[in-house]
Amino acid sequence: MPEDAGVERTDAGGGSRVGTADPERVETARREAAEADRVIVKAGTNSLTDDASRLDRVKLDKLVADVMDLRERGTEVVLVSSGAVGAGTGRLDVGPESREGVESIAESQALSTVGQGLLMRHYTQSFERFDQDVAQILVTGTDLDAPERFDNFTNTVETLLSWGVVPVVNENDAVATDELRIGDNDMLSASIAIGLDADLLVTLTDVDGVYTGNPKRDADAELIEAVDDGYERLREIVGGGTETDFGGIRTKVEGAHDVSRHGIPAIIAGSAERDVLARIAAGKPAGTLFVPKTGDDDE
Repeated sequence: MPEDAGVERTDAGGGSRVGTADPERVETARREAAEADRVIVKAGTNSLTDDASRLDRVKLDKLVADVMDLRERGTEVVLVSSGAVGAGTGRLDVGPESREGVESIAESQALSTVGQGLLMRHYTQSFERFDQDVAQILVTGTDLDAPERFDNFTNTVETLLSWGVVPVVNENDAVATDELRIGDNDMLSASIAIGLDADLLVTLTDVDGVYTGNPKRDADAELIEAVDDGYERLREIVGGGTETDFGGIRTKVEGAHDVSRHGIPAIIAGSAERDVLARIAAGKPAGTLFVPKTGDDDE
């Protein structure tokens, strides 16, 4: 990695930081994340499905156990979950055509309608192991953009949280064609974090955070442990890959950055990491931390 790459190696932990991430600001942000009272947890498709893109109950149960690590601390959790298409694929033993176009999107949308109920059934069963109630909410970008509809959404979520229920939010894939193409649950979770005045956004993916390269192909890729003022450099790092590289890392980075600009810490971490949410709640390093901006920070 070139010395002028805008990525500096830390002395502890073997990770890297983009830009001039002040260690004190990083530790403050990590402490804020640990003390969060309201957390948005986003689980991507690869964190819930197997290599054949079918829903993986073992992965789902692990995610639920991680969420319950926060709930048992009294933390409010909103879970933004992908996986409906995978659940439908496994149920019908079919998949979208490999070709691109309207037919492929139509198949994915149809699979989501089959899979969404199954996904929620699995979530309900898994959370019942902890006597935890859950609720399903399906939204589109329009629901978040229209003030009245977003007010209805936030009022519903606030009521559910006051009852101790975990809302499980998903993109309404059956009618959201553009969102289905780009996997916009990443931006959806960011919008929800900002709109609900959350204290932390955690985006779980199939890699352990944001790297200086694709860790699945580049043995020299290093984990970026913190991002402060180096967002533009980070965009250059992740901008050269395809949307499927790093588990579709670009939209995750954009969402985390948006949240941090609103003064909310955000973390992109590996869903397979042992007790990942408990580690964050304990103030331990996990994944890539986006340091929140303060009123004194320049844009």
